[in-house]
Amino acid sequence: MRTMAAVTSSGRFSVSPATLRRLSLASLVANVAIVVTGGGVRLTGSGLGCPTWPRCTEDSYVTTPEMGILGVIEFGNRVLGILVGLIALATVVAVLRARRGDLRGLAVGVLGLIVLQGVIGGISVRVQLNPWVVALHFMLSMVALAVAYALWRRTGADGPATTDTVARPLRHLAFVITAVSFVVLVLGTVVTGSGPHAGDPDAGRTGLDPQVMSQLHADSVALLIGLSLAWWFALRAVGAARPVTRAAAVLVGVELAQGLIGVVQYLTDLPVALVSAHMLGACLVWLATLAVLWSIRRPATVGVDGPPVESAAVTDSAGTADERLLVPAN
Repeated sequence: MRTMAAVTSSGRFSVSPATLRRLSLASLVANVAIVVTGGGVRLTGSGLGCPTWPRCTEDSYVTTPEMGILGVIEFGNRVLGILVGLIALATVVAVLRARRGDLRGLAVGVLGLIVLQGVIGGISVRVQLNPWVVALHFMLSMVALAVAYALWRRTGADGPATTDTVARPLRHLAFVITAVSFVVLVLGTVVTGSGPHAGDPDAGRTGLDPQVMSQLHADSVALLIGLSLAWWFALRAVGAARPVTRAAAVLVGVELAQGLIGVVQYLTDLPVALVSAHMLGACLVWLATLAVLWSIRRPATVGVDGPPVESAAVTDSAGTADERLLVPAN
């Protein structure tokens, strides 16, 4: 059984790779959770449940009975944000204790982005939920998710990825898919900013036509699904390694599910439950996209993930060298 921490000969606590990996996963999950609960604040009209920041009212840092359930919801989300920050801080400490210098930047980056998120969230309250500030708040969450995901993946590796798992054209397509996925998220925030769920009855909207923005968003989703399907078929055609094709298949599956939710919520006038599911789906699509991006390079793994994976260069029918993953070495 792995121990969470050990005492070195100098009396200093060190953190095991397994514990570090669990903490990084907890940080990743927490960052997804705060996106979903933040959406819940907006969907319940609780965005100004605490009408100021950093206090909840001019005289109190916590909600008061007079503020009702809306104040409880908004204040609860602020508390959850502090918890997400504490998990990130614990991960930073664990990285330092584990002496993983290659992870320090990522761990500190996650913590810094969470702090920045809190500030932007506070500014959004100060400016009465300006839709563009709220959109920035969400997109920063996606950046934080990307860094948290990178940290989690790197905790199972000795260092940066060194081996290509697919040929250069397919790597380029993976980069294009990632860029389009990010654009889809951006357009989704614009749709939200022009729609009915503002977070407060008096909050402003972008003034853009919701139908036009929804159509533009739908077109970008169709492009993303098309590119993802092309990526999957191409991987199957060249006989790419199973982890790569699996990541592509998962991405397509998540995109199709998310697209279905999006269509149904649009046709049913944006019910709260479906909009919440759509926000969770946005996080899952982004994480699945990141998994595809990470699948095109393979690092050497540490003990917490099992034995190292060997790689070898093979040549395709056109005579181009390509890197394929082999079976883990015993």
